[in-house]
Amino acid sequence: MPVDLQSRPTPVAEAASPAATTVSVVVPVCERYDDLVALYHAHSAVLRRLGQRAEWLVVLDGGFAAAARPLEPLIAAGEPLRLIFLPRWVGEATALMVGFAHARSDRLLVLPPYAQVVPEGLAAVLEGLEAGADVVVARRFPRCDAWVNRLQTRLFHRLVRWLTGVQLRDMGCGLKGLRRRVAQELVLYGDLHRFLPVLAYQRGFRVQEVDVPQHPANGRPRIYSPGVYLRRLLDLLTLVFLCRFTRKPLRFFGLLGMGLFATGFFLSLVLALQRLFFAMPLAERPLLILGVLLMVLGVQTGSIGFLGEIIVFTHSDKVSDYHIDRILE
Repeated sequence: MPVDLQSRPTPVAEAASPAATTVSVVVPVCERYDDLVALYHAHSAVLRRLGQRAEWLVVLDGGFAAAARPLEPLIAAGEPLRLIFLPRWVGEATALMVGFAHARSDRLLVLPPYAQVVPEGLAAVLEGLEAGADVVVARRFPRCDAWVNRLQTRLFHRLVRWLTGVQLRDMGCGLKGLRRRVAQELVLYGDLHRFLPVLAYQRGFRVQEVDVPQHPANGRPRIYSPGVYLRRLLDLLTLVFLCRFTRKPLRFFGLLGMGLFATGFFLSLVLALQRLFFAMPLAERPLLILGVLLMVLGVQTGSIGFLGEIIVFTHSDKVSDYHIDRILE
């Protein structure tokens, strides 16, 4: 349903060029979206008041081509707007990567295709980038949505902080700012775009969170199906593995393998002692099969860790897990 952002069309801007562009705005249209024309005018007006020459890249996932039709007259009128159509559904993470690859500015803004925070919040995000942050995450505060939404956000971020140690409070907000070098070094796929700040933090980039008032149109309660919460949990487990064990897979698979092997060995040892000293038969003892199975699984799991270590060692000269901030000479 279109949302009135209470803005008026702004004068036609000159077409952005690589030299004139000061900020690139990437809008991925992958799920729900509001009135994109009103969204463009409202945020363009704010950027112009801030003295920014912006280019807009609207990346339309497969099946959302119809959302671009209202924007075509803006392009014909000379607005600095580009539409990127994807032939099939690829998801928001890939859509963002496509937008980053086609951006011209060194500073990138990611904007959701619906009213989530007030347009004036762009100023706080740009100020964070100007102050030296590599990634700036908008936090919806004060929030005007239902208590159930705030509860979900609070519980989710407590879990994220416990598993990753990254102190963020609202990664669900779609407004983000980042520098080009961050977009070039990070690889997003699946649903990892939700954890872009965490991935950037783990690579050593400076991540800052700024408060931006939530838009009143974003206040309706949102209750998802159990499958959505399960996918978010699996995404979080993927994030923990990528952040902690990508360069040392043996620590993950080796620990798991040793646990399985030790459990199976203990069960088998108890049964062996019972057979030797108490003459208890091993026939029809399901624990014997379970113990042997756990030991075999433990060896196989540990072998996966060793193979992972060999792969990491072989490709270690091609993969960097750090970046150089600056060099003074």
